[in-house]
Amino acid sequence: MEHYDVAVVGAGAAGMMCAAVAGQRGRRVVLLDHAERIGEKIRISGGGRCNFTNTGTGPEHFLSADPDFCRTALAAYTPSDFIALVKRHRIAFHEKHRGQLFCDQSSEAIIQMLRAECGAGGVSWRTPSVIESISLSGGNFLLATVGGTLAASKLVIATGGLSIPKIGASDFGYRIARQFGLRVVEPRPALVPLTFASEVWGGLVELAGISVPVSIGIGSATERAASPVWFEEDLLFTHRGLSGPAVLQISSYWDPGRPLVIDLVPQTALAAYLREQKATSRQALGQVLGQCLPRRLATGWLTCQDPEGAVLVDRRIAEISNKSLDRLAHVLNNWEIVPAGTEGFRRAEVTRGGVDTAALDPARMEVRKQPGLFFIGEVVDVTGWLGGYNFQWAWASGVAAGRVL
Repeated sequence: MEHYDVAVVGAGAAGMMCAAVAGQRGRRVVLLDHAERIGEKIRISGGGRCNFTNTGTGPEHFLSADPDFCRTALAAYTPSDFIALVKRHRIAFHEKHRGQLFCDQSSEAIIQMLRAECGAGGVSWRTPSVIESISLSGGNFLLATVGGTLAASKLVIATGGLSIPKIGASDFGYRIARQFGLRVVEPRPALVPLTFASEVWGGLVELAGISVPVSIGIGSATERAASPVWFEEDLLFTHRGLSGPAVLQISSYWDPGRPLVIDLVPQTALAAYLREQKATSRQALGQVLGQCLPRRLATGWLTCQDPEGAVLVDRRIAEISNKSLDRLAHVLNNWEIVPAGTEGFRRAEVTRGGVDTAALDPARMEVRKQPGLFFIGEVVDVTGWLGGYNFQWAWASGVAAGRVL
C-alpha cells in the first residue's frame, strides 16, 4: 500500500491549487480524479477563456449560511496573489467588465499553469481513478480505488458540486461529508437560467434572442425599495424563459414561488418620458418605445404582453391617454413575474449549498471534529456571484488548506 502525506480528491481548480501549495511545502501529495481530462470546468469557463478572478472580490459577493465564513481565506489569498502567479507564468490576460479578468487566449493556459505548479511540488497523479470507498484506520485515511488502496495522513475533498453533470459532476463530496457526520446544506442550481410555465411564457416566446440591459431583484414591485439585492446586467429572452448575466446573478438568490421584479428601462422615469414624447412627437407608440428599448422588444412587448398593446402599437402617442401611458410605463419599470423553476444542474454554472461551514475551520478548511479531513472549493457552502468570484474562492480555499497540510 502506497502512503502519502496528503491525498487530494478532485483535480479541478481548488484541488490542483491545494495540491501544488502542499507539494511545494515538501509534502508527499497524490491528486486523484475520476475524469480523464482534468480541469474541465476551467476549460469551458468564460467561453473558453476562463474568467479566472475578479479584482473586486470581497465577502459580500458570496452566498452562504454563514456569510462571514469566506472572509478569512479570501483575505489570506487575494486576486492580486493569483494575478501574480498568472504573470509569473507569462499568461496574457485582460479585464472585460467590472473587474472580471480573462485569458487573452485559451483557458488551457490556466490548466497548464496549475499542472506546472503541481509538478514543481512533485505531486503524483492518479487520473482517471475511481474511488470506491474512503475509510479511516489507525489515523490514516484509506482510499480504495479500482487500481488498489492508497493511504494518506490527511485527506482533502475538492470534488465540486452538482453543476454540469455532463463533465463529470457528482455528489461524491457530499456523500463523504455525510459519512463523517457533517451536515450538507441542500445543493441547488445557481447561476442558472430561469424557466416559466407555458401559460405565462407562451406569448413571450417570439421575443427569444433579444438582449437588453435591466435592473433585477427579488420580490414584488411593491417590495422593490426593500429588496436587499439588485443587479444591473444584461437580460436575455429565451424560448423557455430568461437568461443572461442579470438572470444568472439573481437566480442564486431566488427561491421557488418568489416573484422577480425587473426594470426593463433602468435609469429612465418612463412615465415622464412618455408624457414628454406625447407633447412633442408625431410618432407611433411602438416607435417611441423603440428609442429606449430594442425595437423588436418594444413592439413585441406591446403586441403580446400588454392587453391594449395590439391596438396601441401603431397609434400615434399623442392620441393615447396619460392613464394608458402611465400604466405601460409602470409595467415596464416594474415587470413582476414568477418563475416556475430553473434549467437545473445541467445548465447551472455552480452549485448553491454544500458542506455546512459550521463544521469547518475558516482559516484551514479543516473539519473541526475530524482532524486531517478538509473540504475546499465548490463542495463547501460558499457560492460566488457571476464574474470570476467562484474561481477566486477555489484558489483561496485551496491555498488555505495547502498551507497547513
